[in-house]
Amino acid sequence: MKKDRINNTAILNGVTASTIAVDTDGVGIDLQQYADGCMFVASVGAESGSLTAACYLELEIEESADNSTFTDAADADVIGSVTGNNTGTFAVINAVGEAPGVFEGQYTGIKRYARPVLSFTGTSHSTGFPISIVAVALGDKYPPTT
Repeated sequence: MKKDRINNTAILNGVTASTIAVDTDGVGIDLQQYADGCMFVASVGAESGSLTAACYLELEIEESADNSTFTDAADADVIGSVTGNNTGTFAVINAVGEAPGVFEGQYTGIKRYARPVLSFTGTSHSTGFPISIVAVALGDKYPPTT
């Protein structure tokens, strides 16, 4: 029997496609009905500035109980976590050739809400990155019975 993923997931907008050059908080995704958390898929275009160890972009996941006060997700709650300035980081883009690219991280924590965060370090981001982030809420807790 094939699993029905269409009725057991939700595809949502985490960060609207645009060129972004400053720290940005994405949309809080309500995970109350989703048993397997949320996967964030970021499509990042090339930046015209220079990427270095001192000038880079981090993609992070934050969590919240109320969709108001967010904190960094623990690395243990992010599948695909990497070392970054904050816990919950799932990508560090710090060298030419790393963007354009697609990056993903999955939140598996227990908080009701999760959101993607873009965190810039350095001063050469004036032109920004073309970015969009899609959120895929996974594993409906209450799948259709018919």
